[in-house]
Amino acid sequence: MNAGIQGNHPIAVTEIQLPGIQTSRSGKVREVFATGDNALFVATDRISAFDCIMPTGIPCKGYVLNQLSRFWFEKLEPIVPNHMVTLDTDQYGPEFAPFAQLLKGRSMLVRRAEMFPIECVARGYLAGSGWNDYRTTGGMAGHPLPNGLEQSCKLSEPLFTPATKAESGHDINISFAQMADRIGGDMARRLRDVTLELYISASAYAAERGIIIADTKFEFGIIDGEIVWADEALTPDSSRFWPADQYQVGVSPSSFDKQFLRDYLETLAWDKTPPAPQLPSEIVSQTRDKYLEAYRLLTGTDLQL
Repeated sequence: MNAGIQGNHPIAVTEIQLPGIQTSRSGKVREVFATGDNALFVATDRISAFDCIMPTGIPCKGYVLNQLSRFWFEKLEPIVPNHMVTLDTDQYGPEFAPFAQLLKGRSMLVRRAEMFPIECVARGYLAGSGWNDYRTTGGMAGHPLPNGLEQSCKLSEPLFTPATKAESGHDINISFAQMADRIGGDMARRLRDVTLELYISASAYAAERGIIIADTKFEFGIIDGEIVWADEALTPDSSRFWPADQYQVGVSPSSFDKQFLRDYLETLAWDKTPPAPQLPSEIVSQTRDKYLEAYRLLTGTDLQL
């Protein structure tokens, strides 16, 4: 048994098919199935990098994404409601009963929401595309920043940097004014404020657990006229998690997210276009262990399979 796992160690599940049940959307990682007024989100063990889905899955990854999302949805619900209904497969409905074993732990029944076409990004550190933007423009997504900042330094205050959502390819950073033009000024301000409140609260909690949340992205929608937090919640796929005890300014710190995989891929003679290369077993196991360790530190428990 691997550290950080309680239960049998599964193989990677990269394809989810539920015969007889309509698939409403298939993403890089999740499959979404229609069920009445709700939807069923199922997290596979697929992993993508440089906008390419790897041919090799990461065992346990879907469990981490799904159950860590539940953890954060429950913990931060006082700030904003979310779309989660249940992770109990017995409550999904009789049509899902034949697939209960497959769905257990990696699926979530959710309320359907009218989604905003915006990625709501909060950044507390100068990293990733934010660092690249700063080196080019001296600011970040239209926010002016002081001269002389170093890579990975903590910002004086978290910044809200929205982006357009893309089904394929990179999301495109936009200004707050462009966001307001798309969804209205009042709604843009409300999403900005709740994004920053979620980030500040989650970051304070994570810091107590030895994790720095450098940045993260949220998605929101509307249900019955109310803003709800949807999709995933502060996972290694949607966030940049750094071990606090290894953090240093001036370099790109080691991380609990898939930056480890990107770093490995950068060593290959691969042009970052499909087909992506097969991943060696040691990269798969080390990537899996990073996801599991992030889960353990944030929740205080081993992942239950």
